[in-house]
Amino acid sequence: MDVGGINPVGPESRPRGRKRGRKTTSCTQCHSRKQKCNQEQPCSRCIQRGVSHLCQWPENDMEEERERGTGAEHALGQLYIARGAPSFFGNSYFGHQVAARMIHESAPDLPPMSMLSTKDSLQSFRNDSGPFSQVWDLLGLLPRNKITVDRLIERFLSEINWAIDTVHPDTFRSQFAEFWGRKFGFDEIAGVDLRWLALLFIILAFGVLLEDPTTSSPEKRKESEEASLRFYWASRRAIVISPSFHGESLDLVRAGLMVTRYLLYTRQIAESWLTVSFAMRMAQAQGMHIDGEKWGLSRKATEVRRRLWGNLYMLDKTIALALGRPYAISDHMCLIKAPENIWLDDLTDEQSSTISVSPLKNPTRSTAMMLCTGLAKIAGEIQDRCFGLYPASYEVVTEMDQKLLAWQKQLPAYFALSDPDFSLDEMHYYLPWHRLYLHSAFHFARITLHRPYLLRESITNRFRLSHEACIASASSDLKIRLHSVKYGTAENMRWTLGTHNMFNSALILGIIAVRRPNAPQTAVILDDLQEYCEKLREDAWLNEFGLAEVKVVELCIARAKGFAKASDLSGDDVHLQSVDVMPHMMSRDSYSAGDRNAFASGGEPTLDPSAIGASPNNAPGYSPDMIWPAIWEDQNFAFPQATDLETWEQMISEIAYHD
Repeated sequence: MDVGGINPVGPESRPRGRKRGRKTTSCTQCHSRKQKCNQEQPCSRCIQRGVSHLCQWPENDMEEERERGTGAEHALGQLYIARGAPSFFGNSYFGHQVAARMIHESAPDLPPMSMLSTKDSLQSFRNDSGPFSQVWDLLGLLPRNKITVDRLIERFLSEINWAIDTVHPDTFRSQFAEFWGRKFGFDEIAGVDLRWLALLFIILAFGVLLEDPTTSSPEKRKESEEASLRFYWASRRAIVISPSFHGESLDLVRAGLMVTRYLLYTRQIAESWLTVSFAMRMAQAQGMHIDGEKWGLSRKATEVRRRLWGNLYMLDKTIALALGRPYAISDHMCLIKAPENIWLDDLTDEQSSTISVSPLKNPTRSTAMMLCTGLAKIAGEIQDRCFGLYPASYEVVTEMDQKLLAWQKQLPAYFALSDPDFSLDEMHYYLPWHRLYLHSAFHFARITLHRPYLLRESITNRFRLSHEACIASASSDLKIRLHSVKYGTAENMRWTLGTHNMFNSALILGIIAVRRPNAPQTAVILDDLQEYCEKLREDAWLNEFGLAEVKVVELCIARAKGFAKASDLSGDDVHLQSVDVMPHMMSRDSYSAGDRNAFASGGEPTLDPSAIGASPNNAPGYSPDMIWPAIWEDQNFAFPQATDLETWEQMISEIAYHD
């Protein structure tokens, strides 16, 4: 994503005639590289490097230019370009209160505060506590062969980047060429931007995994995973330390966003809550919570920031909702618009200013994010009203369900949840994946909304809406998963980077099957769950978190099938034919420790027939203080980690033998 810069200098030529002091003979870019400048605007050096939008002159010259009336004033301060990354520094950060005042007043002149532009700051690089040693250590983690790095970058750009909107390919290639072409001298190393380096490392972390085919040996896959983790940790290290030396930048926000997606890919959801919050703070520190129109940015830069903010907003709201933790963004402290249905990244600022917004029936690469922003807003409202500090009434739940359905109805035909139009997929290659992200995110939000009522029974069938909504959305989402997991390495990774990988609809269906093993739809559900587990076990890249989910689902399958068979054998002694009657279930202690160990290693536990039909009061291991149906109904309850198999065993057992 190419943002472009704000050039506060007039377009004609550089300002001349300073009153005193040393006369400037180079633009800031040439000066930092100690190169001769031809003093044009932009200069030939910046044009050659493809960074003409960064060609600027010192502040003293800009002040004289404004005095002569040819400079550009901006309503909310000035962006200072530091090492190719736009950032706000010092008192140019605006909180919501300051921004509210600045919107209606002219901004004060803000001097540039680059930490790399003075002799004293360059001296800090020689200090072991300065950024020089940090850059030196991080550069040592890069492959020595440029061809290798080029190949990893291209794998990411060709396989992943277009689906999740990370960087503008041509701009990133240009930045990498300039980075690799630097001279190995002190000043060149001191000038390496740690913020951009963080982005490079996380892209390499994905590229390593994309390069290794699933047919390679386990040893080769292990080497790739270890190399990927080294790049991942290098990126996280650069993200943490770079604001101390450089301030924030859009590259740093992008790096934080991709680190969060990497954690989603590896199913480390709890940690992703921390990284997305950090990325959000870096975005807010640059004023991204205020729309680019208010800052006086170009239309192209405004749309790029809207999409980047939209990605963070979606992850922030949905991760918080999945974990039952607070989100980082307060809507009433933001003044941001959703992205428009337009794609401007490949156009110049001048061209972007004249392009009309496409109607919704004509998709662009921005359409999905525009729609996701509306869904994320509903997800945040669901957490506020239904999962806050105070219990919500069921009427609030039905009201939020109506909002979700209203969002669903406004989807264009090519994104429709039922019978979508696939005719545009061949022309727009990104549509199938954006459709998958939208659909699964909708099902995630709806299941989470109704999950506390899934196990509740009512004589008046009051909670029928929640029962049907959970079954319908979980079944639809599982169908998407069954269709998706058959792809290769790149497709599987592309699929897992969406917000839907934060939860597994198979777990919901497993609970439903355990709850009603003899219901008419249970047999079909169990067949689909079994197929899903088999496909995941065939995935060569399945990690311990994914394997833990498989084992939990397999536990549900074993319990449901065991009691369905028991009910057939017992005839009229056990009444399980009604879908509204819940079977009694064996306790977690009713099979031996050896059986539990066998299950933990991928086997299937042996059911103890003596536990079949055990009542809640005499079932072995029954504890009246741990009644999982009641805990499930608690609106503050969130799924335990799939790796906590013992908790899942207890929860499934307790749920089954409570009417």
